[in-house]
Amino acid sequence: MSADDKLLPHRNAIDEIDATILSLLNKRAGHARAIGELKGTGTVYRPEREAAVLRRIQELNPGPLPNEAVARLFREIMSECLAVERPLTISYLGPEGTFTQQAAIKHFGHAAATQACATIDEGFRLVEARQADYVVTPVENSTEGSVGRALDLLSVTPLYACGEVVLRIHHHLLSKNHTEPRTITKVYAHAQALAQCHEWLSRNLPGAMRISVSSNAEAARLAAESNDPTVAAIAGQIAAEIYQLTKIADSIEDEPNNTTRFLVLGHQTTTPSAHDKTSLVVSTPNKAGAVSMLLKPFTEKGISMTKFESRPSRSGLWDYLFFIDIEGHKDEPKIQEALAELAERASFVKVIGSYPTAVL
Repeated sequence: MSADDKLLPHRNAIDEIDATILSLLNKRAGHARAIGELKGTGTVYRPEREAAVLRRIQELNPGPLPNEAVARLFREIMSECLAVERPLTISYLGPEGTFTQQAAIKHFGHAAATQACATIDEGFRLVEARQADYVVTPVENSTEGSVGRALDLLSVTPLYACGEVVLRIHHHLLSKNHTEPRTITKVYAHAQALAQCHEWLSRNLPGAMRISVSSNAEAARLAAESNDPTVAAIAGQIAAEIYQLTKIADSIEDEPNNTTRFLVLGHQTTTPSAHDKTSLVVSTPNKAGAVSMLLKPFTEKGISMTKFESRPSRSGLWDYLFFIDIEGHKDEPKIQEALAELAERASFVKVIGSYPTAVL
């Protein structure tokens, strides 16, 4: 029996499975359309529902596909089905090809329209003015720390945090041509990317000039437009695809666990999903023991805190805002009690939002 004869039963089985998958996908889209008609002009995107679906799918997954791949596939299925109801528009810090766009696509899928903004402020304003449905903004990086401007906006925006994205940051060395890395003489990248790849560059491209630009996406654009085969850029996978660049070195970041956390903000609040996080910003009078008293309601009720960070409030000299993340949803009785006590102790309290924790 020839190799083709041995492969034929498997190929026939795959064809039958593909036809079944196609039929079921369209049935799912039909139900999504029916749900959209029942909702009318109401909210079509429910982050807690999507998170619950993805977690359930991962729990049901028998393999051999890994859970991350299964979640990615079903995110795209949900994205396309949601677009049958109504396509979403997502604003993000541009230009096109940034990690923030990649985070937006990871969370909402490719069926959502992503809109690049020149600044984080502009991304927030578009959603506040209802010219976009949601904004995805970076809030902290595991190696570089918090994004200050994003924290400033979170303390004043009327939008609510309704989702979270955790993105593993992979920096790739990209070129317009199939170039040997050792021939590179000039590397474009954002200053943070250059810092995060410093050891790799020193070891592998010691003589190459490092040029800081406004973003890694801009670096990719410059490399794509250059006619010099010795020019390269450091950027992510999405930038490589958009600007049609060749990956000549993969994952060159020095820190293997480099990760950025993003928040999704919109006009809606969420209901509990059983795997939630609540973000808030508070302020307290500048006196001895004030911070300890501020945190007491959480410690007494056994509420786990995953983030605590101070930032100048800009309302007075040496006044600070404290950004806090806790496990749980603001509508849970234990959390409600703690927030009520916090309000009595603090001079300012704002719940930025409760949202499902990121599905990896």
